[in-house]
Amino acid sequence: MIDPADAGQLDQLLRRHRIELKHSLGQNFLIDPGLRDAVADHAGLSAEDEVLEVGAGVGTLTVALASRCRRVVAVELDGRLIPALRESLAGLDNVEVVRTDILRFNVRSAFPSGREIVAGNIPYNLTGALIRKLLDDPPRPRRLSLVVQKEVADRWTASTGASLATVAVQVFAQARTAFTIPRSAFTPAPRVDSALVLLDVREQPAVSVDDLPAFFRFVEAIFQGRRKQLGGTLGRISGLGSTAAGSRLGTVGVDPQRRPQTLSLEEWEAVYHEFRSPDG
Repeated sequence: MIDPADAGQLDQLLRRHRIELKHSLGQNFLIDPGLRDAVADHAGLSAEDEVLEVGAGVGTLTVALASRCRRVVAVELDGRLIPALRESLAGLDNVEVVRTDILRFNVRSAFPSGREIVAGNIPYNLTGALIRKLLDDPPRPRRLSLVVQKEVADRWTASTGASLATVAVQVFAQARTAFTIPRSAFTPAPRVDSALVLLDVREQPAVSVDDLPAFFRFVEAIFQGRRKQLGGTLGRISGLGSTAAGSRLGTVGVDPQRRPQTLSLEEWEAVYHEFRSPDG
């Protein structure tokens, strides 16, 4: 069996299959076996766990996950990589390779009871949509163990809702950064460092609202004016005007001059309730 986390073996594998990596698909492969094993270890797998791997590539992380759990469903979009992935996985009969876009993949069909562990090295442009796909509807995964750009990791673990994806993460999970991964540990080297983020999914959402999809639509609408003050944005969205909206924000202790990325999860919940009330 080959180890695609070894730079020399990876180079030979790519050459054999005439593969040139595409930056547009976020194809930056980890070439540090020690760091790769640390990523797999931090997923916290047991022998009975099932894993959904997002963006399996040529199997760098897949081989390490497969040795630590009962079953891996390895999803990869780029058909050019599938033969190389299958070569890396030769002899591992607990891995199912699926060629598809993860955003179109029927996760609940593959894991009907939920509670799976999701792992992978996630391209920057996929992070927000992937979080919503995996966490919006039950049954949900038990844990997400994702390598993302350090900037994304910092947002997800921030004390405020820095983006719609951040709010979604905080509603559904407790997030922490395990460790930083330098850009030099990947080939081709990305422009920024990455980090492994662990998202332990909550038993119940962290906000008490009557309609979670409506709550997220409300948050998303406000983030359309992320550079604008909350009073003006909510005045426009609600039809109340900025003065009346500012007054209502004041009743829940939120300065109308603040911007959406500064709100804590508790403040998002309070603002939602205030503006969703019958006389709002």
